[in-house]
Amino acid sequence: MRHYLFFVNQPYAYSILRPLQAEIRRRGDEAAWFVAGCSTAPLQADEHLLRTLEEARAYPAVATFVPGDWVPHFLPGIKVEVFHGLARNKRGHATEDASDHYTIRGWFDLYCTHASNDTQKFSALAAEHGHFRVARTGWPKLDPLFASGTPAGQRLRASDEPPVVFYASTFSRAITSAPALEGVIARLADSGKWRFIVTLHPKMDPEIVQRYREMSGPNLRFVESNADLLPILPEADVMLCDTSSIMFEFMFLDRPVVTYRSRMAGPWLLDVQEVDAVEPALAQALERPPALLEAARALCTELHAFTDGHASARVLDAVDEALAAGPPPKSKPLNLWRKLKMRRRLRKALAATAQSVP
Repeated sequence: MRHYLFFVNQPYAYSILRPLQAEIRRRGDEAAWFVAGCSTAPLQADEHLLRTLEEARAYPAVATFVPGDWVPHFLPGIKVEVFHGLARNKRGHATEDASDHYTIRGWFDLYCTHASNDTQKFSALAAEHGHFRVARTGWPKLDPLFASGTPAGQRLRASDEPPVVFYASTFSRAITSAPALEGVIARLADSGKWRFIVTLHPKMDPEIVQRYREMSGPNLRFVESNADLLPILPEADVMLCDTSSIMFEFMFLDRPVVTYRSRMAGPWLLDVQEVDAVEPALAQALERPPALLEAARALCTELHAFTDGHASARVLDAVDEALAAGPPPKSKPLNLWRKLKMRRRLRKALAATAQSVP
């Protein structure tokens, strides 16, 4: 039996790593969770939680999986980056490669990439640095979407049923739409012409989160950030967003996305600049403009061509290959200063997790 470790620093990590856990169990192996930085409440009764750093360090894992940009170097096994989103560049065009704005900090031994362009760029970085490997595997989080047979395309709804809008927003003050759209979302929900499912990034300003939470009612359902959103996405006809990568997950349902001042605007989005343009754009999206949907399909193929639901299996196979190949040609940099800062960050993260325990 092989053992694997999941390092969780944000609530969204649970839905990314659970498909990996399912594949690990299918193979007769075992996974454990080490949480530092968020609540352990989403863990289920049959999931193995390592409660202390000492337990995590002693766990006999051959690999530690990370859907983030840092990991304690002293956790067991090779460190595997599986990423926390499909389009990670929020400073410009959606099709710019993740590697264009990714700093190699010496934490990871294996990068499991999604897009072919990313794979090429990260492979070039691997050749340059010499201390990590790259495998194009696809993203584990999407496995349930592809494997479930969720029907893509227009959602069937009764003639008297209001359309459902899934609203999601990122947290950065420079690009979040949550403060600007609060009023229009409340108005549209109160009108009864639209229904909303709302979720906000776990790092969002708590005051903004609370205001949206208080908007809950017959036509607005607030979903906490620690929920698994993937099963909820098919309930919506259209997504309203800004620059959150969840919009690309929604596009795999072949349904339209409206954005407010997105940093990743393109022909695959109906992007608006003014609040008053939101409702007309949502109405236009419901008409399913062919050019919009065709551009979105092309983007989905570019970002994640795998649609077989077996990304988790490819990730584990890539780990097996990395272990069989032995250490990369070069050793990781010492990174003494970064490791010191990481220890401080880890202490704060562990304290935050401890405070979240009831």
